Amino acid sequence: MSSNTQLWNEDLAPTTAAQRTWRWYHFASLWVGMVMCIPAYTLAASLIDSGMSGTQAVWTVFLANAIVLLPMLLIGHAGTKFGIPYAVLARSSFGTTGARLPALMRAIVACGWYGIQTWFGGEMIYTLLGVLLGHPIGGDKIAGLGINGGQVVCFLAFWAIQFWYIVHGMDSIRKLETYTAPLKILICFVLLGWIYNKVGGFGPLLDQPSQFVEGGKKAGQFWVVFWPSLTAMVGFWATLALNIPDFTRFAKTQRDQVLGQSIGLPVPMGLLAMLAVIVTSGTVVLYGKAIWDPVDLASRMTGAAVLIALIILLIDTVSVNLAANLVGPAYDFSSLAPKQISYKVGGYITASIALVMMPWKVLESTQGYIFTWLIGYSALLGPIAGILIVDYYLIRKTELDVDQLYRDDGKYSYGNGWNNAAIAAFVVGVLPNIPGFLNAAFPAAFPDVGAGFKTIYTYAWFVGIALSALVYGVMMKGKVQPVISVPVQR
Repeated sequence: MSSNTQLWNEDLAPTTAAQRTWRWYHFASLWVGMVMCIPAYTLAASLIDSGMSGTQAVWTVFLANAIVLLPMLLIGHAGTKFGIPYAVLARSSFGTTGARLPALMRAIVACGWYGIQTWFGGEMIYTLLGVLLGHPIGGDKIAGLGINGGQVVCFLAFWAIQFWYIVHGMDSIRKLETYTAPLKILICFVLLGWIYNKVGGFGPLLDQPSQFVEGGKKAGQFWVVFWPSLTAMVGFWATLALNIPDFTRFAKTQRDQVLGQSIGLPVPMGLLAMLAVIVTSGTVVLYGKAIWDPVDLASRMTGAAVLIALIILLIDTVSVNLAANLVGPAYDFSSLAPKQISYKVGGYITASIALVMMPWKVLESTQGYIFTWLIGYSALLGPIAGILIVDYYLIRKTELDVDQLYRDDGKYSYGNGWNNAAIAAFVVGVLPNIPGFLNAAFPAAFPDVGAGFKTIYTYAWFVGIALSALVYGVMMKGKVQPVISVPVQR
């Protein structure tokens, strides 16, 4: 395998027994660490703003994460069984060259998130330092950048903190997630106790009915709001559903990855949404309005609470951003040119793109970025998930010739490096969602999109995964060679 430097390097090679150190509690900690983040906290806000009650919002978030857990467990199986990352697994369906397409798409989405989360982290430092000093920092905006000097320094400071973990590799990220997860759970209970004592209860939002009930502002419109909301919530972790083998390849057993992920994702995500609703309900009493942004809420605290909030929010955003938005693209970029790009170099590329993209400008120019962004890329990544699952379970029966995945003249090269069936299935899965996406992202430029396309886009991830799975399964039927050699089950 190592003779082909265009498909192999040490980071892309199957993990050894010595590298398989992740137990179920490491995966549970990983997910608790990623779930407890600012964007996840504020998801419930978008649902309540759409008209849901607190209970409906919490259950929608929980259901979405229970749904997205299924492809995570299915795709994660290959990582544990064969020790390969997502970018290598994709070669069995897309081809040894064609796999660079889904790898690049996953990497671009993650780079966008990495930059946005880095900006959020810098803004936390900027906001809370201003509170500690008693006055705003920074000054006038810098021409061309659109932000002031203080914001630039805080953004670069947060970028540098994360860069340390890129330099020190994957194990440093595992340790960070494992050690910070209990701290995050503790802080949630502390925040809950703080708001209860301040308010003397949990506030009026909990008693507020949904706007969909008879006589409400949006009476009878629950399902019109529910389905796009569910799709967006699924889209929140759609990237991880693809590149979860990047983590499960380090699992000691299949039980560890299945149990750890099942414990760590749906329930904590639902509980975080519940916490957000309860705490925000209390802010209505305290401040006369609902405050969904935890940074804004922290800035209203006084004394040592501000400093504690600063440290917790920074640890939170660092751990989430590294696990969710760095590991995947680092492997993906490495797979594009293994001879020149290692895992670390892939991480450097990701961090560099986060600087160049100026994420504050992306946030300024994208209206409704959470729903447009989440549903938009779920429409792109859903079809890839459908192809991977059908290929691994129905076509390959969970058996792969691992050495062939690293050969450009092997059976996964499909002759020219591309599997036309996967490309066709991907195109069929994406195409129906394009009109709806254009209308949602650029309504002024594409106002006349038909109602049918808008409805299809409402179910973007589900439509994409179903269509691509069906087309790929039909086109690949009877075309698979038997496995030459099966690796020992680890």
